[in-house]
Amino acid sequence: MVELLRNLRSVQTPGATRCRPPWAAELGMRARRSFVLTTIGTTVFIGLFFAGYFYVQRHPAYTPLMMPVTPLDLMIPFQPYALLAYVSLWIYVGAGPGLQRTFADIAVYSLWMAGLCITGLAIFYFWPTQTPPLTLDPSALPAFAVLHRLDKTGNACPSMHVAVAIFTVGRVDEVLRSTRSPVWLRLVNAAWFVVIVYSTLAVKQHVALDDAAGALLGLAFLVPSLRWRPKPSRKTT
Repeated sequence: MVELLRNLRSVQTPGATRCRPPWAAELGMRARRSFVLTTIGTTVFIGLFFAGYFYVQRHPAYTPLMMPVTPLDLMIPFQPYALLAYVSLWIYVGAGPGLQRTFADIAVYSLWMAGLCITGLAIFYFWPTQTPPLTLDPSALPAFAVLHRLDKTGNACPSMHVAVAIFTVGRVDEVLRSTRSPVWLRLVNAAWFVVIVYSTLAVKQHVALDDAAGALLGLAFLVPSLRWRPKPSRKTT
């Protein structure tokens, strides 16, 4: 990770470009060019999503269905300190649009992500679900107590955490492959995704069936988004 940051910082030095790996120059150029747009756009997008999320959580069309617990859920104990990995999704999600090459790429990416989130909210509204209540007292950990009070256990299936994470990991991996980035960087991307998915079960905001449904929802938008998007520019860095 230190090597990656050093490579990306050196993009700012014109004379250093000739001796830097092409993948680092390309990623650095993309990240710098869209940083402000990505930061503002992602913040607004997340705010709008949560406005809809909390509305359908409090005003579902029907009585929420309790999701069943699987043996996998029983194997994973409640781990409140996994909350850090859980909330890291809202940083990770910015990597997808932030590494797109052009404004058109960012716009189309955002439309696919918006379609994913709207579909998830529609499912929550017409087929509301919730997870079993925790047997432990979350008030022992103030940060987790805040999450539990805000998010409660509704809007369970499909897990939007997993849906958004699998969409992001696939799109970021595509960027890393196309720029011929080193394997270790792709592994970091995959590891972050795995940690986020695990955290959903460890903090007991979701059960395994929620995650499975979230993965299917994410893939339903990831696969076509890789096909129907602006054609790559032939212009080189």
